[in-house]
Amino acid sequence: MVTDPFIFGHYYSAPYLVHDPKWCWIAEDDRGIVGYLVTAPDTRRYVRWMNRAWLPSLRKLYARNSPDPKWTDFEQWIRGYIHEDASFPDFVGDYPAHLHICFLPRGQGQGLGSKVLKRFESRLRAEGIRGYYLGMAEKNHRAKEFYLKRGLHLIRHDPGVIYFGKKLGKA
Repeated sequence: MVTDPFIFGHYYSAPYLVHDPKWCWIAEDDRGIVGYLVTAPDTRRYVRWMNRAWLPSLRKLYARNSPDPKWTDFEQWIRGYIHEDASFPDFVGDYPAHLHICFLPRGQGQGLGSKVLKRFESRLRAEGIRGYYLGMAEKNHRAKEFYLKRGLHLIRHDPGVIYFGKKLGKA
């Protein structure tokens, strides 16, 4: 939980929609949106854009100031993270695309995440992009099982984050 309900989206979803909306998908049920997948097919290019075009205005919105006692540890962390340049891991040569995927509890376990991931992978193959990765919180065991069942494999485990990836064949 955070005091600013937009801070997470300002970093992990909105920039993808601005940068290249054709690489973003949403999933809906009869009650509305239940999840999304946002991606950058070329992580290096996205990071350059993020540092040049997105983060300067985000840094103004979330100016450095003294921590508010109401902020959670996560909110303090992400407010600091916004003031660092975006970067990419050393394995992007093998996994040039990356993604963020998030589903509300009511959208989980219905096959929607699998469907959107298949569409994403199909699009990557059609564009000749040979692989992708994602980072996830190491304590998210349910997500870990989801990714492993869909053919992703462990790339690296850093403190607090696990990186999974998948190499793709031709379409």
